[in-house]
Amino acid sequence: MTALKLSACSKMITSSRAVEQAPHLGFDEQLCRSGDAVLSDAALRLVIFDCDGVLIDSEPVSRCVVAEEAMSLGWAVSDAELQGFTGLTWSALKPVFEAAIGRELPAEWPKMLQDRLIDRMRGGVELIEGAKQVLCETAALGLPYRIASNSSHQEMAQKFTFTGLLPLVEGRIHSARDVRHGKPAPDLFLAAAKAEGVDPAQCLVVEDSAPGIAAAHAAGMRVVAYAPDRRAARHEVAPHYVVRSLAELPALFKAAMMERAA
Repeated sequence: MTALKLSACSKMITSSRAVEQAPHLGFDEQLCRSGDAVLSDAALRLVIFDCDGVLIDSEPVSRCVVAEEAMSLGWAVSDAELQGFTGLTWSALKPVFEAAIGRELPAEWPKMLQDRLIDRMRGGVELIEGAKQVLCETAALGLPYRIASNSSHQEMAQKFTFTGLLPLVEGRIHSARDVRHGKPAPDLFLAAAKAEGVDPAQCLVVEDSAPGIAAAHAAGMRVVAYAPDRRAARHEVAPHYVVRSLAELPALFKAAMMERAA
């Protein structure tokens, strides 16, 4: 048994914010708290929400599944390493695990981990505070929104059904399985924009992970980091804006829907 204890997984599941707290953001926090940062010559016409860590609090369960798998393979994965996996696909994790344990894993390993996560989520996942309200308020603005996640459709169906969000997101969901490359590549966000018939410059992404923020930049979109516990400290690419609560978003969206005066 490695140094990473199963009890740590229990804590992660019990408390969605039982993650390493960063002392400061890794970019200019004052700049990223200025509403001007998300204004553009192009009026906002589409919001693209990430799923895990933005709408659904499933990341602690995912980290627990990853931690248990690492332990079973003899890898003493650290809390910091687990945090760094946030936003990656199971396929992207496979070479990381192989490098750490020094041997190849079966081709079906990503599917095996996905199925294990889905089974674990049958025990329940929770909404991020304010998730349902922000979707309703975004719709009330007459502003279309879509969901774009590295998770599979099967995983998201389980999450959205259990939390009651499915009626609000059905027909708006995009998975990394739909495109050639998931985040941090721009493919997923570009597919969402294309589906809505909106130019990337008119899109705003709400993300909580470094791969997601990088993907938004690569797609030519503005991006807001949801960082209630200052996890944005590890983002190598700065978002345009940072919010601590989803309740901050509707006012931000409303302002961004207006084209900036020439």
